[in-house]
Amino acid sequence: MSQELKNKGVVNGVDTDQLFGTIEAIQGNAEIAKFKFRARNQWENGGLNRTIIDEFYGACEPRRHAQAFVFAADEPPLLLGEDRGANPVEFLLTGLAACVTTAITYHGAARGIRITRLESELEGDLDLHGFLGLSKDVRPGYQSIEIKFRIEGDASREELENLVQEAKHLSPVYDVVSKSVPVTVTVVE
Repeated sequence: MSQELKNKGVVNGVDTDQLFGTIEAIQGNAEIAKFKFRARNQWENGGLNRTIIDEFYGACEPRRHAQAFVFAADEPPLLLGEDRGANPVEFLLTGLAACVTTAITYHGAARGIRITRLESELEGDLDLHGFLGLSKDVRPGYQSIEIKFRIEGDASREELENLVQEAKHLSPVYDVVSKSVPVTVTVVE
């Protein structure tokens, strides 16, 4: 992020003074940048389960959100659920959309680009042959995901498109989805 925009105040709802202060703090102590996010999940019945997010580790200490966030996940009736929440692959699209949007907003603010409109539509292609174990040639997850952004602001079309492309590559969720990330699964007592 460009340091030349210091002291610009609030851009896109982002306090750029605080943003650049955070960058300087991280440059002075790399440990500040290390975070651990946590989620707890409990199955209820059928496809219904709930995830609670209330604590994380960041800036060298344990932290709590101001309130716990609870997300219900289920399946639509077509997939044997009762439609009491978005399904897990829809949550993945939500996380991806939110993270890339946040990256665009923050990096735009750092560049002094005021965004006046930012919307996205996501679509993922999934083949149940993988999830149901009917074909080893079909992966259980998405075969592809498409994101379409509509963005307007006080920059040229080219600058806005470059911002979206740069932010995409700096988004943690985009990185997780587009690259292989080690995941450890264990059963504990």
